[in-house]
Amino acid sequence: MDFSGKTAIVTGASRGIGSAVAVKLAQAGAKVVLVYTSESDALKETIGKIEEAGAEYICRKCDVSDAAAVKEMVDSLVKEVGSIEILVNNAGITKDGLLMRMKEEDFDRVIDVNLKGVFNMTKCVTKYMMKKRYGKVINMASVVGITGNAGQANYSASKAGVIGFTKSVARELASRNINVNAIAPGFIETDMTAVLPEDIKTGMLSGIPKAKFGKPEDVADAVMFLAGDMSDYITGQVLNVDGGMVM
Repeated sequence: MDFSGKTAIVTGASRGIGSAVAVKLAQAGAKVVLVYTSESDALKETIGKIEEAGAEYICRKCDVSDAAAVKEMVDSLVKEVGSIEILVNNAGITKDGLLMRMKEEDFDRVIDVNLKGVFNMTKCVTKYMMKKRYGKVINMASVVGITGNAGQANYSASKAGVIGFTKSVARELASRNINVNAIAPGFIETDMTAVLPEDIKTGMLSGIPKAKFGKPEDVADAVMFLAGDMSDYITGQVLNVDGGMVM
């Protein structure tokens, strides 16, 4: 795939799935905007890989749950680069806990980042995509947004919301030649899943027909497809990348 001449914004780009997506897009020729919340060695590593590819990149520190900050960032980016063709809403957090013990602030923060962040970014970026009458928006959902998961009422609700948001916005923007799709990863080996106890991992592995956990690159490959021209007739869909975990 060739993304030369296109600018892609990737939120949560410093590590895990976001990093893999940013690197693959850069290697395919895109100018990548790395949106992150804090400086880290992982971010430096991601930048290093992009530089190795000889690609252009821009770094922006921004809390996607802050609507004013997102608008300022997107407006300034458009002034700098001219247009944005691809948006990957990947930023997400977890604050797990059983419902009876979950703090209200933990529920609110997960919804603010995982769902409202997608709203903020999509609203600001698609304003410019509509003027160009072209755009690809890929929202990172999760299989637990489809099935639910004990101890993740906040996270599951946020990802189910992302799926509903994706389908609604896809209907609104289809006539403007803007595709809006979601990806629902299963168990992907990232920092977020590395902290899970081994017995939990073993139990989850038994429920995956492919009998292995996914890699961030597996999700990045799906993003590449949805961001490219081969997916021009696909919108409002949820693509599970889960080894058959949810059928």
